Amino acid sequence: MRASAGLMVVSVGLLASCQPSVAAVRVARLKYGGGGDWYANPTSVPRLIGEARVRAGLDLAPQVDIVEPGSPRLFDYAVVFATGHGRIAFSEAERRNLRRYLLSGGFLHVDDNYGLDEYFRPEVRKLFPDKPLAELPHSHPIYHCLYEFPRGLPKIHEHHGGPPRGYAIIHQGRVVLFYSFNTDLNDGWEAPEVHNDPPEIREQAFRMGVNILVYALTH
Repeated sequence: MRASAGLMVVSVGLLASCQPSVAAVRVARLKYGGGGDWYANPTSVPRLIGEARVRAGLDLAPQVDIVEPGSPRLFDYAVVFATGHGRIAFSEAERRNLRRYLLSGGFLHVDDNYGLDEYFRPEVRKLFPDKPLAELPHSHPIYHCLYEFPRGLPKIHEHHGGPPRGYAIIHQGRVVLFYSFNTDLNDGWEAPEVHNDPPEIREQAFRMGVNILVYALTH
């Protein structure tokens, strides 16, 4: 990772359990192929970044860039986010680049939107044939790094029935890919008038989103 992918913490007390580095942080959305709407929920990630800057003192660049999985620019970003409805697909060259990014210190958060799951899981198996996409226990630090989520992911919207689940690819003890399934966190980050979710639901979505950023930037 380049130096730009580090972290500056303004309020160190909030992140006492983490060990940050000092640098500016840039976040991007993943522009993947396959036909799915990678651009869905456009207000979500900028609003999450704004909340994370205030709540956790993270030195995040306010703008959200767009990056393709095969681009050398991928390594400029500490965190990359992906969502959408429908098909997601990577070429072999994109897989190699994305895998190298993740194994060298990058972090990808994929938030399941309706219709994404059936395409995403096979792509993960191709991306990491040697590493399982495993469900994280509720004791994992991603659920406790800033806000407490003793029962794991909060439920924002219903997709598949049943509880939300958090899955991960883990490399050398660190989550490098986090997959939030059956919750739609990024719907909860959007402007209130988009989905008309009650304030308490949006608050849970923001808290979990901030936790994910805190974990990604300090582990």
